[in-house]
Amino acid sequence: MQASEEREPSEGTAMLSGDSRPVVVKTRRGDVECAFLGHGPPVLALHGAMGGYDQALLLARTAGVPGFRYVAPSRPGYLGTRLALGRSPAEQADLYRDLLDALGIERVAVMAISGGGPSALQFALSHPDRCGGLVILSSVCTRVETRLPLAWYLMRITARCGPLVAAMRRKAEQDPERSARRSIPDPIVRARTLADPEAGPLLRELQRSSFDRMQLRLPGSENDVAVTRRDQWFALERITAPLLVVHGTNDKAAPFAQAQILAARVPGAELLAIEQGEHVCIFTDRDKVRARVGSFLRAHAPAESATTPSS
Repeated sequence: MQASEEREPSEGTAMLSGDSRPVVVKTRRGDVECAFLGHGPPVLALHGAMGGYDQALLLARTAGVPGFRYVAPSRPGYLGTRLALGRSPAEQADLYRDLLDALGIERVAVMAISGGGPSALQFALSHPDRCGGLVILSSVCTRVETRLPLAWYLMRITARCGPLVAAMRRKAEQDPERSARRSIPDPIVRARTLADPEAGPLLRELQRSSFDRMQLRLPGSENDVAVTRRDQWFALERITAPLLVVHGTNDKAAPFAQAQILAARVPGAELLAIEQGEHVCIFTDRDKVRARVGSFLRAHAPAESATTPSS
């Protein structure tokens, strides 16, 4: 145990660098863009809206811990993975199975955030023999009734205008504090997070990444919004994989009631409630989240190595 702890600083530094480049993995359904990070038991990292493989890696680097091999695909409709490969949670769950088959991976733990949550839940239901454990962060399990913010509609318009997106990215880079106000309204928490030597750079990277190839992130984002705005009939009581739910109590994008429903209906589920946490609680309360996620993954990630394919 002591030797493992001594190795963690260098491994953690490597995780924070986020220098893994994507490859194209050929599956039965079609080409899936995917990146990889770390070594050890495999963990499938699933990003949320306005994401892609880069934000799946960011999820692994923010909420994950060293000692695992993170498999980070661009979900359908994001960057290099076509939306036609899977619009519904069920279709996406089958795509994850096909991706694992192509990589020669039998079982994984799954870590999903926000819009990646529904397909992760469906994966645990459709392919229970492939899912050794499930971590759901800031996501939903039933229909979301809250209205979409005006910023969502403005983003859909600006995403199609390259020069405007570039100007917005420059503005975000010049004033990260202002960019973080919408996601972290509390000025004390916002200042503390941005000043943190690890969480701060990760949050700023999230802000920048959404502006990179924004138009290629839009089809998947629109699809995720559509999925969460219609009735979802997950047989949550039938999920057999160990489940950890991580959610901020003040999350406006995915109300905390969603986490309470999920934790109550899945047998044996654990709930880590981040008091006053917002949708970005994996950044504002990173140490607390990582400690719980790390112990959960060490207990439930299948002891199996992932394969990195060539493009």
